[in-house]
Amino acid sequence: MDARRIAAVISLGLVGAVVVGLVATSGDGSDADVEASVEQEPSDTSIDDSVAAPTAEPVVDAAGDTVVDSTAPVATDAAPGAVVATAPPTTLDPNTPDLPDRGPHPEFLDVQEWLQTDATSFEDFDGKVLAVQFWTFGCSNCQATYEHMRDLHAKYAGDDFEVIGVHAPEFDHERDVDSVAAAARDNGLVWPIAIDNEKLNFRSWQERRFWPRLFLIDADGNVRYDHIGEGAYDEIDAAVGALIDEKNA
Repeated sequence: MDARRIAAVISLGLVGAVVVGLVATSGDGSDADVEASVEQEPSDTSIDDSVAAPTAEPVVDAAGDTVVDSTAPVATDAAPGAVVATAPPTTLDPNTPDLPDRGPHPEFLDVQEWLQTDATSFEDFDGKVLAVQFWTFGCSNCQATYEHMRDLHAKYAGDDFEVIGVHAPEFDHERDVDSVAAAARDNGLVWPIAIDNEKLNFRSWQERRFWPRLFLIDADGNVRYDHIGEGAYDEIDAAVGALIDEKNA
């Protein structure tokens, strides 16, 4: 092999070595850039630190027991990093109507007598939530409410709540107290009944007068609900429960 061919081979060898070195150097640099990109690129589940994460407050029930763990994760369908407002759970019955404060109830006027109670006046029930129903035993609409009124009394009556029936006769035969007592006994109406034969309360409580008519009175003596006629039984039940809860809050 002459000198020129030897020089050409040596030159090719040197060029190859340089190319291999360049490729190796280039590969190392690419790997380093990828790793840096992974470290700098936020993952799909990362949260933007510029947005304060909501902190759930513990919810405590009436007995003082924590019912929601403020440290527990909350599953949501919100986008990553979004702030999700969460309301505390509520035990309020969805049937509960608006219960605006309509002011103090009308004065309870004297009645002829009381049945099924040791009470001698309406003041004996102060401090309780009251369901005051104006009714008369001969009224078919009143009779239609008996089952609900029995259920309401059985569910809630006690230190916090009482039903009071104010019996105001529509016809003369309904003025007979023994007949009122028999109607109450025969139909399981076991709550206190005020005999309002002169209809003093029936008239003073109602500008327009109806049988039956139900007023709910809160523990402070304010009218919070007024219902004429039959129906709305789930709503009345929920309203009583809400007023009792309000009393004991």
